[in-house]
Amino acid sequence: MRYDTGGDLLVAVLRELGIDTVFGIVSVHNLPLVEAVDRELRFVPVRHEASAVNAADAYGRARGSIGCALTSTGTGAGNAAGSLVEALSAGASVLHVTGQVESAYLGSGRGFIHETKDQLGMLRAVSAYAATVPSAAEAGRVLREAARAALAAPGGPASVEWPVDLQYAAQTDAAIDLPEPIFTPPLGAELAAAGELLAAARRPLVWAGGGAVRAGAALSELLDASGAGLLTSNSGRGTVPEDDPRVIGNFATTPAGRALLADADLLLTVGTHFRSNETADYGLRLPAAHVQIDIDPAALGRVYPATHALCGDASDVLAALLPYAGRGSAESGWDTRIAAVRAEVRANLRDAIGPQAAICDAVRAALPREAVVARDVTIPSSSWGNRLLEMYDPRDNVFPRGGGIGQGLGMGIGAALGRPEAPTVVLAGDGGLAVHLGELLTLAQERPRLTLIVFNDGGYGVLRNMQDRYSERRSGVDLATPDFALLARACGLAYDRIAAEEHAAPVIGRAVASHGPTLVEVDLAGLGPMKNPFTPPVKIPGQ
Repeated sequence: MRYDTGGDLLVAVLRELGIDTVFGIVSVHNLPLVEAVDRELRFVPVRHEASAVNAADAYGRARGSIGCALTSTGTGAGNAAGSLVEALSAGASVLHVTGQVESAYLGSGRGFIHETKDQLGMLRAVSAYAATVPSAAEAGRVLREAARAALAAPGGPASVEWPVDLQYAAQTDAAIDLPEPIFTPPLGAELAAAGELLAAARRPLVWAGGGAVRAGAALSELLDASGAGLLTSNSGRGTVPEDDPRVIGNFATTPAGRALLADADLLLTVGTHFRSNETADYGLRLPAAHVQIDIDPAALGRVYPATHALCGDASDVLAALLPYAGRGSAESGWDTRIAAVRAEVRANLRDAIGPQAAICDAVRAALPREAVVARDVTIPSSSWGNRLLEMYDPRDNVFPRGGGIGQGLGMGIGAALGRPEAPTVVLAGDGGLAVHLGELLTLAQERPRLTLIVFNDGGYGVLRNMQDRYSERRSGVDLATPDFALLARACGLAYDRIAAEEHAAPVIGRAVASHGPTLVEVDLAGLGPMKNPFTPPVKIPGQ
């Protein structure tokens, strides 16, 4: 197949991958790519390269597939690096295509405009795959190898730098060559031994992480057969809908969650990497009998020892274990205990967050069952958005897994444009929103079905609470905050405000029903404080 330019080739590859929307910033070093995408697909001109990657990342997560970001060379590629770190941390499938200077000057070090030292080395450090397009004849191969790497478990971003002269050149291309999904069959004695342990369990628990999100049906069958309750990491939420009575959820480190783990006689973990913030800096104690499933062999036994380690695709391994689960039966009253813990952890959290419970309830009531909730790193997200706000599908659960602030709005825009048939809600703080305030203009320009809820406490509330608890003074946490009503008006966005519990349901209901972008400010001073100030699960040496 012959294409007039690299942009035409890129469009063909994106269509093969099912991508209809691309996020990026136009530049002299990616102009042929942007022009072709804008002509044939949808190009979304974000205001910062980091947001391009965040949006592409969330577009892929919300659709259960892959997203694409276009950036320029040098500073543009460097701006994208932080968001590539997030995609790498999350194992999110992103095809990042960045420009590069002309082939004749590449690596010459003469200061060609937009050139940077060892751009490929930088991209390799923050990507699961990185390569340079060496010729017009090989561009298609490189793009498909990148897509293959991004989609293969454990996933991550794949970066391709493309010299601009090769973008303008006519391209020759071969047919797509994406491989079958990777699967290592869990055969032999290890599977049988794990199965016998499962069959003998009378008080089993399962912990589902991000590696379980495509195995919901198999996981639900195993819960039925074994009588197990389900804990999740934040990434595993929605694998089994969270209104299911067997789902305890993302509450493992709560007192009731710890007590349940202490009484369990088997823990089966599926695709979770036991992040520090979800295990109390690895201080959480697990049952001695631990069967771990992960497609990444390096993850097996890395954080907690596993009695039996099974390497393979979660759906296939769970299906192989199902006959063993059906041979046993849970102890009488274990299901009652699971239900009691489920109710207790939710009631305790609802009590702790005080008036913010009304906002949590209003968001869930306003949204249909299938709707994306994108969350930045802010107190409402970290306290109740990541736990109490129910998720029914893992594709609806979009948040920065690496913990970086300021990524929520870009992710929300990507998710909303990836799933235009359903509303998207973004939870952000005033401090995090300020990191990429320019994306309000992207929101106004593209006009997705998105409600942006900004929790305004005049700064970095998480760190303020830490300093108030552990220090004698505050440093760097109190920030100037814009008049959000005027800001929304300047950007051409609808605006509303919540300053009391009774405002939450009508304001959020109107915003979600509007079918367009709305900025909702939550005046936290007016709303009132949480009963228990939130501090992150981070250890302070000496405290």
